Amino acid sequence: MPPTSTPPLAPAGKARTGVPGLDDVLSGGLTRGRFYLLEGNPGTGKTTVALQFLLEGAARGERGLYITLSETAQELIDGAASHGWGLDGIEVFELVPPESLLDSDQQQSLLYSSDLELGETTRLIFEAVERVRPSRVVLDSLSEIRLLAQGSLRYRRQILALKHYFTRYGATVLLLDDMTADPNDKTVHSVAHGVVRLEELSPDYGAERRRLRVVKYRGQAYRGGYHDFTIGKGGVTAFPRLVAAEHKTDFAREPLTSGIGELDSLLGGGVERGTSAVILGPSGTGKSLFTLRFAASAVERGERAALFVFEEELGLMTERARAMGMDLDGMREGGNLFIEQVDAAELSPGEFAHKVRDRVDRSGVRTVVIDSLNGYQTAMPDERFLILHMHELLQYLNRQGATTFLTVAQHGLVGDMKSPVDMTYLADTVLLLRYFEAIGEVRRAISVIKKRSGAHESTIREFRIGGGGIAIGEPLQDFQGVLRGVPTWVGHDGPGFRAASALAPGPGPGPGDEGD
Repeated sequence: MPPTSTPPLAPAGKARTGVPGLDDVLSGGLTRGRFYLLEGNPGTGKTTVALQFLLEGAARGERGLYITLSETAQELIDGAASHGWGLDGIEVFELVPPESLLDSDQQQSLLYSSDLELGETTRLIFEAVERVRPSRVVLDSLSEIRLLAQGSLRYRRQILALKHYFTRYGATVLLLDDMTADPNDKTVHSVAHGVVRLEELSPDYGAERRRLRVVKYRGQAYRGGYHDFTIGKGGVTAFPRLVAAEHKTDFAREPLTSGIGELDSLLGGGVERGTSAVILGPSGTGKSLFTLRFAASAVERGERAALFVFEEELGLMTERARAMGMDLDGMREGGNLFIEQVDAAELSPGEFAHKVRDRVDRSGVRTVVIDSLNGYQTAMPDERFLILHMHELLQYLNRQGATTFLTVAQHGLVGDMKSPVDMTYLADTVLLLRYFEAIGEVRRAISVIKKRSGAHESTIREFRIGGGGIAIGEPLQDFQGVLRGVPTWVGHDGPGFRAASALAPGPGPGPGDEGD
């Protein structure tokens, strides 16, 4: 059915979807005046995305039409209200079969009722479009039209008729499909200008995970692959997959000190700006304290730092840091320190990367702490994907001039250690913390086993943790086997740990007391 009057000219450019992050994936939005398919199983968020698409148009003064064959108008209004939305400026057309087609006594005997229903449905759709004359149209859903068509040939012809009509009219159309058809039936895929698929994954533990993918976008580059998204109050938010190569910032590489002279000497002057450092060690060796010391040093320089904490409760962490001479609460109140508790069971990797990026881009953070990678790994279904995510995230942070510190808890206490994931080849600097037994005590040692940017000490130093914080002694030059946990004396003046007397007085906490 052709339009009865002259159609409005389609505005140049693209129609924004109204979904944060999705326009980035689509390289700016949907090309106006085209036919698009949004598909996904029930519950993946199709209706929510469609409403955001129409609300975005209404905010820009464009008329929107929501044609619903599967939900009532009141259900749509209630669903929008749950997100805090009103549907002002959006026409909701609830398409129901005529009463005569629902009455078995009135059904025709020479024609199938589906023929009448499909023709009547098409006519009512066209009449609603002529009456409202919208710039944006949502048709929900194709499964109802597919049932009425009762055959792939009639279904394809009906979809083509709808496409030709809307193309001549100039509206941007979003078709919703719940994927109840044969998976091999690509009728709408071949006809649509673009196809976006929404998926929901159900892990064995934790909240469901959602992701989207642009299956097709004719004549347009887009960000391929899967992108995480969430549904919350306020609608759908997409988190485009991070591509580090797209981001580059000029900055001066310079060594950043920790405020502990012996540690800086061990690192050859400090950790360079725009690099990443991994701190490895068994539980309780003080990995978190070292990262806090670098974050506090950044704040003392007048820079901003962000802590993303997976395991430790924030109240306990701030109390423990205060006992070590670091006032995290005061730094937060001063606006130079951001601390976020991360629940790996509720947060997707894409959303986490977005949080980190947001702090760097919007808050000007230049020191990032991720404590720990073990917690981050629980958010990932496969270690291979964790490595890819971390590679892009670290490369992005490095290109922005941000210095990143990650902790990894190794399995075991002394002797051979195993890491849940090997990040050492991605990091620019690797610090190794170890327990060792000597003279009836369990002690701690630190060494730098890798540093790409510049020289560093190859020595092993003992360190202690006490009320004054971290105290690092002189290199342990007369011993071997310290990193294995049981050192052997190889000196000439008699066994003894000269470094011990140079450390902070008073007994430090035992293994595990100070946390990771």
